[in-house]
Amino acid sequence: MAAKKTRKFKTEVQQLLHLIIHSLYSNKEIFVRELISNASDAIDKARFMEQTEPALFADDTDYHIRLSADSEEKTFTISDNGIGMTFDEVNDNIGTIAQSGTAAFMEALEKSKKETNLSPELIGQFGVGFYSSFIVADKVRLDTRAAGAETGVRWESDGKGSYTVQEIEKENRGTSITLYLKEAEEGDQDFTEDYTLQNIVKKHSDFVTYPVIMNLEKSEPIPENEIVKDSEGKPIGETYRKVRKDETLNSMKAIWAKAKDDVTDEEHEEFYKHISHNWDKPMEIIHKKFEGVTEYDVLMYLPEKAPMDLFRPERKNGMQLYCKRVFIMDDCKELLPEYLGFVQGVVDAPDLNLNVSREILQEDRLVRNIRKNLVKQIFSLLEGMEKEKYEKFYGEFGQSLKAGIPTDYENKEKLASLLRYKTTKSGDKYVSLDEYIGNMKEDQKEIYYLTGESLTSLINSPLLESLKAKDYEVVLMVDPIDEWVTQSLPEYKEKKLKSAEKGDLDLDKVDDEKKNEFSALLSFLKGKLEARVKDVVVSNRLKDSVSCLSGDDYGMSAYMEKIMKASGQSTPDQKRVMEVNVNHPVMEKIKGLFETDTTNPVLTDYSDLLYDIAVISEGGKLDNPARFSALLGDLMAKAI
Repeated sequence: MAAKKTRKFKTEVQQLLHLIIHSLYSNKEIFVRELISNASDAIDKARFMEQTEPALFADDTDYHIRLSADSEEKTFTISDNGIGMTFDEVNDNIGTIAQSGTAAFMEALEKSKKETNLSPELIGQFGVGFYSSFIVADKVRLDTRAAGAETGVRWESDGKGSYTVQEIEKENRGTSITLYLKEAEEGDQDFTEDYTLQNIVKKHSDFVTYPVIMNLEKSEPIPENEIVKDSEGKPIGETYRKVRKDETLNSMKAIWAKAKDDVTDEEHEEFYKHISHNWDKPMEIIHKKFEGVTEYDVLMYLPEKAPMDLFRPERKNGMQLYCKRVFIMDDCKELLPEYLGFVQGVVDAPDLNLNVSREILQEDRLVRNIRKNLVKQIFSLLEGMEKEKYEKFYGEFGQSLKAGIPTDYENKEKLASLLRYKTTKSGDKYVSLDEYIGNMKEDQKEIYYLTGESLTSLINSPLLESLKAKDYEVVLMVDPIDEWVTQSLPEYKEKKLKSAEKGDLDLDKVDDEKKNEFSALLSFLKGKLEARVKDVVVSNRLKDSVSCLSGDDYGMSAYMEKIMKASGQSTPDQKRVMEVNVNHPVMEKIKGLFETDTTNPVLTDYSDLLYDIAVISEGGKLDNPARFSALLGDLMAKAI
């Protein structure tokens, strides 16, 4: 073994390592992922070189990564039989931080925050992945031998200002890194424990291409012809014994990297359950390889059932991000908009521009391109889905799609085409807005809709009487989120959306003679109800009912007001217009009473009854139901 050469870090590396350890990683176990990732890269390079120089690798082509731990010595070791490094490469690659210096590293870090198109990955550029070892280690030793080299190299450092490099005898090609672990703090994982390491590999590196092997303690049955004896030679009667055997910790089933036709339904089902923690089968699968300037693999699943926490703020996005089959993050909100967060899947993009920790994805052009293509693929799948199947999907996730209308301006039209509603003519069937437009009457110019709590109350609403008389179809919206949909979707395919509750429907002209005939009574009613209504007018909505309440074109609907109050939010005082049907017999009789004696106290009662009837007809809640009940009872008694 050659003499050690001690080299000083050219800058304040302790400050730099402090940054890495405390700022770059949110949990300590990440170092295992980083070291496995480096080992996988080293094997990738070896396999590439093997194509042109097979003789250098003929002695060992069984590529693998091995983990081992010693609880007594408190060490963790990872070894690979990849490309290995020469003396100069160790200095250049492992000493990259020292050569770049704290200032250069910090400059690059700042640059990566400002520029969205920074191409080199900082982890690789500055060797941060390897240095993540110091999160858990007091000292790190690296032994390596390059393919074709006669001797190996040892690099050693405690990360406190210097490192040593020396030539050593090393039998096999590849790299071995030993971490001398720090004293564990309270709550820390034990990185010498088999179970802990198994779980970390399963979580972060399950789909790495090469086997990650560890020698584990197992129980195995003792053959019947073997008799286990104690120290005195007496049979013990044991049926199992402890043995240590090599076991592959990762599945290596990167099924997203396979050709679409090479993946079975069973493999998809197994993988879907693995990433989603669901027990059902996926409804639909999107498996695609994007090629061009950049390449990436995509595998996405549409679930059959909506999860219970679909609309909870703490719910995680279903997409996972991999880079070269190494897990980078789950809950990757950058890959899909929030309203499609129920989609489960994986994106594996080797050219992703990650920040130095690999935990926060930068918003760069590639990410935007991936996101755009994923959304496009999902829309294409939904648009081509068979009607019955789509309605089943819509029944589970329709509200999620609606949530995209106010938030995704770019895809608003496509989302609108995916909406389905029941209407006054559809019965139990759903109708798309395109189908609605296709069914419109020749003289109909707008898409009419009404929002409320239940289909029964909506379809029987007096607000629809004139529309029904014209044989116009009305879209019935019963999801609270529909209120936000209609606010964000003023028109669809050049057809304006018009609320049956707001503004003037402009369907029938009010008879001016009748209007003048009732003008005094309407003024009287307005005066009696001025605390509750904005105005009292002759209705062109009503045909059979006596009264209803309508709002301004840009005012809050009754249902929206109800939603706001139910959620504890304060709403501005909003008076609406009471419309009365002057062709109704009741209005004729009230008019007769009014013209006979304007001071008759029963007129006040009738004013209140007209308002209460209007509130009840829209499913509203009366301020004084007892008074309404008493007045109604009195009227019935007089009528009988």
